[in-house]
Amino acid sequence: MSIKDKQQQLVEDFSFFDDWQERYEHLISLGKSLKSFPEELKTEDRIVKGCQSQVWIDAKYQDGKLIFNADSDGILPKGIAALLVQVFSGEKVEDIVNADTNFLQEIGFQEFLSPSRANGMLAMIKQIKFYAVVYKTKNEQK
Repeated sequence: MSIKDKQQQLVEDFSFFDDWQERYEHLISLGKSLKSFPEELKTEDRIVKGCQSQVWIDAKYQDGKLIFNADSDGILPKGIAALLVQVFSGEKVEDIVNADTNFLQEIGFQEFLSPSRANGMLAMIKQIKFYAVVYKTKNEQK
């Protein structure tokens, strides 16, 4: 499934909910679905700068693709991180670098996230794309 397909699936999933309370609950349940994040990976270099809560994102390069994992000390940011991990994990670095994030507007996040949460979500996206650029550059130098 491509990044675009995953994004479209999330747009459809969120469209089933009638109000923002249900969307919040769905986002929180996504956060609960993240695999456990080892304490030893909760390091300064994995903290997403610009988030109100502490959010950690880790990336591993395997077989030409990036595998992401994330965690947060806040339930809503953890849900946002899980949503982004769902979209970008297991994808090629070039696809991550070139992916748009318009699906977030289609879901309507700008309507129900506070400005600080929206900024945190953008910071998470930047961190994921940064990992992709770093691994892309490393591979081009080989």
